[in-house]
Amino acid sequence: MVWDVLNMIGTIAFAVSGAIVALEVKYDIVGAYVLGLITAFGGGAIRNLFTGIPIIELWQQTTLFIIAIITISIVFLLPSHSVYVLQKWSIFDSIGLSAFAVQGAMYAHSVDLPLFAVMFSAAITGAGGGIIRDVLAQKKPIVLRQDVYLLWALFAGFIIGMGWLTESYHFYLLFAITLTLRGISHRYGWSLPTRTIQEPSKKRIRNVA
Repeated sequence: MVWDVLNMIGTIAFAVSGAIVALEVKYDIVGAYVLGLITAFGGGAIRNLFTGIPIIELWQQTTLFIIAIITISIVFLLPSHSVYVLQKWSIFDSIGLSAFAVQGAMYAHSVDLPLFAVMFSAAITGAGGGIIRDVLAQKKPIVLRQDVYLLWALFAGFIIGMGWLTESYHFYLLFAITLTLRGISHRYGWSLPTRTIQEPSKKRIRNVA
């Protein structure tokens, strides 16, 4: 039951997110469906490849595909100001990340994969679709920016991989905590350390020579 609920939440959230990005970059309706579906199902597809699940399992989610298509259609038909409000909220990526991170970790843990595999499954399920979406939209993927994003998926994977959750409500609570942490980090601009390579000045090069 938890798996199905999180799957539904993540699919709807990422379908909205993908459609909004398509409208941001001025793609047509086909582009909206492509980005929406890839965002909603891309992470799960990559996870399946790495964890040995037959890819055909992806195409057996007929109900979720229909829900995603309906969701994308609604977003595409919304008035511009409504889409702007949804874009400004910037919450659908966070919802999708949190739901799919917990779901991906739950699957990996259920088949007795080691801790790092559970954390990887959480990360790739939560962020994989968004990475593909951003690449197709010619944007720098969120997961590669300073903004704290992937860390929260790894956090969810660690908690589940350690076997600390035993009841259904524990997983819903972890989803809520992950979503809250992601929201706080985005709201206050938390970032991870970065480094850049700067070209040395010609004067410094001459002095070294």
